[in-house]
Amino acid sequence: MSNVSPVTTFGFELKKLFHLMLPILVTQFSQAGLGLIDTIMAGHLSATDLAAIAVGVGLWIPVMLLFSGIMIATTPLVAEANGARTPEKIATIARQSLWVALILGVIAGLILQLLPATLPLLGVPESLQPKAGLFLHSIGFGMPAVTMYAALRGYSEAIGNPRPVTVISLLALVLLVPLNYIFMYGLGSVPALGSAGCGFATAILQWLMVITLALYIFKNKAYQRTQPFTHWEKINPEWMKRILQLGFPIGLAIFFEVSIFSTAAIVLSPLGETIVAAHQIAISVTSQLFMIPMSLAIALTIRVGTYYGEQNWQAMRKVQYLGLITATILAILTMILLWVFRNEIVALYTSDMIVTQIAVYLILFAIAYQLMDAWQISAAGCLRGMQDTKGPMWITMLAYWVIAFPVGVYLSRFTEMGAAGVWVGLIVGLSVACVLLLARLYSNNRRLSLKV
Repeated sequence: MSNVSPVTTFGFELKKLFHLMLPILVTQFSQAGLGLIDTIMAGHLSATDLAAIAVGVGLWIPVMLLFSGIMIATTPLVAEANGARTPEKIATIARQSLWVALILGVIAGLILQLLPATLPLLGVPESLQPKAGLFLHSIGFGMPAVTMYAALRGYSEAIGNPRPVTVISLLALVLLVPLNYIFMYGLGSVPALGSAGCGFATAILQWLMVITLALYIFKNKAYQRTQPFTHWEKINPEWMKRILQLGFPIGLAIFFEVSIFSTAAIVLSPLGETIVAAHQIAISVTSQLFMIPMSLAIALTIRVGTYYGEQNWQAMRKVQYLGLITATILAILTMILLWVFRNEIVALYTSDMIVTQIAVYLILFAIAYQLMDAWQISAAGCLRGMQDTKGPMWITMLAYWVIAFPVGVYLSRFTEMGAAGVWVGLIVGLSVACVLLLARLYSNNRRLSLKV
């Protein structure tokens, strides 16, 4: 208990949270922007290229999020070691995380090499298969870079340096446009690959990002006390086991949540293209806004993890309380924004009157779940900081796949609700996740307080 810091204040913690959250938020928006640039540039080629990219990205994103999600384990482990004032342990965690990331990245890359063979089985039209397949083959080469970047990002953010990651993410956003152009339209000895060129461009970009971040960490004095690149360290089975035990449930929880939103379009597909288009607009809007509570949740993981390492339960609970208040205020502001500007927001996506009308209607359902969504992701962030990941994984699976998915399918297919049925299912699932995650957080806090 000698490592416990003095009692913290709300003002100090609020400043710390926003110091971490704002750069992380810019990073999240930048990474989302990479996919948006691919979609826009492919759309300027042809409808076939755009559809091929949509198929490729639809298969790549779940694989990428599952494996990079596992590497989120680096954040609470480093935050705990930082709170415990053991900088030598931080360096070891970073090195071992890089080993795990390299192995997982190679496995993910091999999976993406095999995925094109499943395109005929998934009913993807023959005209789209060559470009979608080449996109998956090419982007697969970047997966080791994706997972290693996630490990280094978690390390850098957890010791309180989120800005370098933000700057690199913003530079990547700018660099992707010329890289895409070279591989899509050809330059010199590089052939014109159309939309499939986005895969090569993204893979190269991912390697440039991880090399840049590694060099920055190696050169910058801010990382001197916890420098992971001072010497070579072989794989430690104990650390590998700990990282995977903590990280695998995080990756699966993210996979469960992302996949329920992505499969909603498949559930609605029998209702026609207009319904699916309107649904995709509403999902796109809420996905962008979700970056706000998600960034807060990552900041909470770091602050809670630091106090967890200190075993300063009082300060840890104060951070959690402040985090939930902040999440509530941000969610209410988001709800007001969506309500006031819902027509203008949808107009950015489409000029079709029928699609607009349905999309504006569906955004009302999105408004209804903002509070639950903010609370559940904040609670999950706090639990990760306390290194509790298995429970949240099972809660996520139960809420989204055992409850939300059947409810959404039933209401959209077998009642008059149509598209709204899927959204009611999502609201039910998010509400269940919210209640169970908050209950688990309360239970964990109570158990730890009894230790004092």
